[in-house]
Amino acid sequence: MRLLAGLHDADRSLTKKAASRIPPRVGKVLSAVEETARSTKLWCGTAAAMAWMGGWRGRRAAVTGLTSLIIAQLISNGLCKQLADRPRPPKEWFPHDEVDDRPDSSSFPSGHTAAAVAFTAAVAPTWPAAGAACAVPAVTVALERVQSGAHYPSDVTAGAAIGLASAWLSRHAPRLILRHWL
Repeated sequence: MRLLAGLHDADRSLTKKAASRIPPRVGKVLSAVEETARSTKLWCGTAAAMAWMGGWRGRRAAVTGLTSLIIAQLISNGLCKQLADRPRPPKEWFPHDEVDDRPDSSSFPSGHTAAAVAFTAAVAPTWPAAGAACAVPAVTVALERVQSGAHYPSDVTAGAAIGLASAWLSRHAPRLILRHWL
């Protein structure tokens, strides 16, 4: 019980600090990146560019990234958000009007972060340079979700964990299935 109370207090404190300490210009950049990532547009566009320009390695990275993204979306939005009915952070914590443009779904976990981390973590082992390039917008999306009032930091952390697990699963499940069935 104490652990949950401590987590709630940390979430509240970190959310308020993120909302008030990020300069408005930085907030606009974060919002622009998040808008591009909405509905997985950024990641699908990146996958298309990697497949087109990256040869065999780019195509493999794109397929693995998109597979991982789909798994993360199914787990975060299809399962976890249906089971957890966590309200979004209170609007009065945020000194900007961006808080008015947030979803009505459960706050837990961050599906945007899950997708961003899943795609990036799945791409990186196949094409490290592309993975490093994807890490910048992935981190930006995660920061924006807290700064905008859409999520608590623990929602973003859970989304990142789902993304990492999805990337691992997309990279290892085919071998595990083949080994089991052959």
